[in-house]
Order: sequence, then C-alpha cells, then structure tokens
Amino acid sequence: MSSAPPLPQSRARLWTEVSIVLALSLGASAIYSIVSITNRLTRVESLSQQTATLNSSLSARPTFDLIYQVLGITFDLAPVALVAFLLWSTTKPRLSRLGVDFTRPLHDSLSGIALALAIGIPGIAVYLGGRALGVTVNVVPAALDQYWWTVPVLLLSALRAGLTEELIVIGYLYARLADLGWGRWKIIISTSLLRGTYHLYQGIGAFIGNVAMGLLFGWLYTRYRRVLPLVIAHTLIDAAIFVGYGWAAVTFPEVFELSSSE
Repeated sequence: MSSAPPLPQSRARLWTEVSIVLALSLGASAIYSIVSITNRLTRVESLSQQTATLNSSLSARPTFDLIYQVLGITFDLAPVALVAFLLWSTTKPRLSRLGVDFTRPLHDSLSGIALALAIGIPGIAVYLGGRALGVTVNVVPAALDQYWWTVPVLLLSALRAGLTEELIVIGYLYARLADLGWGRWKIIISTSLLRGTYHLYQGIGAFIGNVAMGLLFGWLYTRYRRVLPLVIAHTLIDAAIFVGYGWAAVTFPEVFELSSSE
C-alpha cells in the first residue's frame, strides 16, 4: 500500500520553521548586533574610536587555537546543513529551491569573480566613508597570530560567511517567504534589512553598505535564480579582506588604526 503524499505546510508551521532557522543562525546575530550597536552608541567614545574584531584568537596555545577555530567554523555551518535538509528535493537537482544545481560551474565561478570585483571597491569606499563620517567602527578582520594554519583558517572563515549568509538569507528565505505568499520586492527589501542588521555591530556605515549589497544580490537572484555566484563573490571578498588585512594595516596605518579600544 503506497503512502499518501505529504500535506502542504500551514502558514503557522512555515513561520515556526523560519523562526527556528533564524534563531539558530543570522536572526540571533541580528539581535546581538542590535544590542551591540546600542552599547556602542551609549559609550563615551564615538563609533570611530571603537574596534570590532572579526577573527580573533581563541586560545594562547596554537594547537588548541586551531582546534577551536575549526570547531567553530564547522558548527557554524550546521544551520546551512539544516536549510539544505529542509529544502531537499526528491528529484534532481536536489537543492534547486536553494538556487544550487552545480550544472554551470565555470559560468557560476566567472560570474562570482566578476561580481566580487564589481562590489569590492565600492565596499571599501563605503567603509572608508563611514570611518571618515564617524559612523563606522574600526573593523579588524583578522587578529590571529601567524601560524602555518592562519591563512587556511581565514579562508575557511570566509567560506563560512559566504555559505551561511547566501544560502540562508538568499536561498532559504527567498524560498520560504515565497511559500508564505510574499512578493518579490517585499522579500528583497526585508532580507536586505536583515543582512544590514546583523552587521550593525560594525556601525551605521556597515548597515547601509550591507543593505545595498543585499538589494543587489536579491535582484540578481530573483532574475537568474543562481545562488552559487553570490556565494563565490561573498567568499572572495571576505577572503581578500581577511588575508589582506595584515598588509593593508601596515601599508595604510592611518586608515587601519589598531590602537582603538573595543
């Protein structure tokens, strides 16, 4: 006797699922960011005098620092595995609802590289503009000691950010919010605001820059329905920032001031 087809999910169940996914990932980050920016804005020091460190050491012992770093990256990717499980299709391509199909690897790679180049320089300009206006904190992308594993860990951290943000905020939320009946621009704007919100701990400038990035990524996704170029672009941008930070801090010390207290 064949089993009956699964019943459509109710709106309440879909909202519950979305809430759980966000509570386990970027929704929690957004709430912490709101608390963080509130804390920063109520300090005596201005935002421009404060510092946010993205990749910091987790142990004074190199071996355990490496273990903690790898464990943190691995478990941070659990929500990505969750949304892949939730939207897994019984037919190929299995992850089509996430915008992933691996059918055009060269095209996706070249598109991702072009997109990274197109938004990388404007992103730096937004950061420097925010610093000049005093609405962005001094962001230290990497504060790890130099070991043999430092660059690989920073690259993995960049990949974590690309996978987590694009597969959850773009792939997963666009699918589920569409299931809930939301229109194209309502989805694009709301998810862009979410993207900006979980970057608020870096200051108002970071919020504006990431909202703009979210609007562009959302428009591209709704037009082409491919999330891999966005993952590649995001990963490349973060990798360049994380790995290139040390050189930039030495070359432009007046911009990347390290003496500010967090």
